[in-house]
Amino acid sequence: MKRRDFVGLSALAAGAVFLPNFPGFGGTLVSPERLLESVMDAAVNKRLADAALNAAKSAGATYADVRIGRYLNQSIFTREKQVQNIQSGESFGAGVRVLANGTWGFAATNTVTEAGLAKAAQLAVQIAKANSKVQKEQVKLAPVKGHGEVSWKTPIQQNAFEVPIAQKVELLLAANAKALDNGANFVNSSLFQINEQKYFASTDGSYIDQDVHRIWPTFDVTAIDRASGKFRTRQALSAPMGMGYEYMTPKAAGKIAGPAGTGLVGYKDSYDILEDAALAAKQAKEKITAKSVVPGKYDLVLDPNHLGLTIHESVGHPTELDRVLGYEANYAGTSFATLEWRAKKQPYGSKLVNIVADKLQPGSLGAVGYDDEGVKTKKWDIIKDGVLVDYQKIRDQAAMVGQNESDGCCYADSWSSVQFQRMPNVSLQPGKAKLSVDEMIKNVDKGIYIAGRGSFSIDQQRYNSQFGGTVFYAINKGKIDGMLEDVAYQTNTLEFWNSCAAICDESDYRLFGSFFDGKGQPSQVSAVSHGSATTRFNGVNVINTARKIG
Repeated sequence: MKRRDFVGLSALAAGAVFLPNFPGFGGTLVSPERLLESVMDAAVNKRLADAALNAAKSAGATYADVRIGRYLNQSIFTREKQVQNIQSGESFGAGVRVLANGTWGFAATNTVTEAGLAKAAQLAVQIAKANSKVQKEQVKLAPVKGHGEVSWKTPIQQNAFEVPIAQKVELLLAANAKALDNGANFVNSSLFQINEQKYFASTDGSYIDQDVHRIWPTFDVTAIDRASGKFRTRQALSAPMGMGYEYMTPKAAGKIAGPAGTGLVGYKDSYDILEDAALAAKQAKEKITAKSVVPGKYDLVLDPNHLGLTIHESVGHPTELDRVLGYEANYAGTSFATLEWRAKKQPYGSKLVNIVADKLQPGSLGAVGYDDEGVKTKKWDIIKDGVLVDYQKIRDQAAMVGQNESDGCCYADSWSSVQFQRMPNVSLQPGKAKLSVDEMIKNVDKGIYIAGRGSFSIDQQRYNSQFGGTVFYAINKGKIDGMLEDVAYQTNTLEFWNSCAAICDESDYRLFGSFFDGKGQPSQVSAVSHGSATTRFNGVNVINTARKIG
């Protein structure tokens, strides 16, 4: 499955029951009750890990780490008044990574015993030694101080797996009913829940026990005009989050009103699926008769639930150091932002553009205490005052750019997958001056407000791109002036970010998320959030996606 399928997921709910297993949703089908059974024990895992580490050292490894992982998932799919599918899954095993002769080796096993892990460690060393015969340069690891025995948990209030399936189904069907009652012809809704129980140990002296939770409610609502045969769809404006089921309990404090005249609501740390489904149906109907956009230059006012995808594609991926150095070219290529380009100190964006990477932000998909090679997570600058100042890197990459510290963004989607550099949360910092969305729009003479994710494309250097959205509103002389359709903007990364003219303040800041972001070969998925406040970009080229040639 291609990365754009993972990121876009433009019709995920509609066809979810027919999708193949996602790489992160593999494992054995189990009963819902199995998801609540206690299997991981830190004392037992320490003994198992030591068996692997000792075997690796005895076989000639100069470094070794082991990840014992239990990966749990549950997904629920509904359509109109029916439940389409409910699936619970579990995957349990261990992966051992070693350095021998300056070369990586990796092996995994689902025989989680001292003998099983020792055997995997010995195999990993054999693979490393075989690989070393063709390795030109030895791996150089950035130093990491051992953390001893530590633990970290996603600070959830309610484990989604403890909520009865009947209660979750009832909520999804209630959302479907809200959409149908408000004029939708079709509606699909789904709920994805993930729990990663991971134990990491290394010869550096770390023994790290982590319990990570994620959740994503989503839907597609479709309205049809049978007379004309036209139909339009509006997706949910939820965001996947690093939270428990408490995300599904609406809170007034977690809602942000959209621009006057749109009826839109933005969601922070809670989601009102019933409210969003009802509005989605009304907007899907309105989209059918909405005015088709006139192509040209517009000032764009972009909602965080839309801008997150643009951040992901035009900043997140091009600043992954393996892409920059040419080691990663899968899923849309390498990066224009090479070391040579960075040395020229050309502006990546306007001076308003400050983008940070982190694995710490509460509620985000990327939040963990330690990454998958035992590095304590942190926050760091990627773009400062419009200038690219750093990349995303892990232990074996830091020396390549003259640094001696990992950024703590190494991840594997399973115990059976080798860990490698994955995107952390990458977020645009909110404006420092007080500025609301309505105040921003008052200063726009000719523009378009865009909310929600849509189809997109980007070239092999992460440079030339095109982005759509979910809902679009014309801005005329400082006011919302009706809904538009057939909108997409074409730009290149540098033009786009240098056109950034205003950013709303922290009160408007929200997270966008990619629940299934793909990378690598064999492919792996990860989950990552992108925060921003509503942002204005001046003079962006907008095309009409409904126009035909000839």
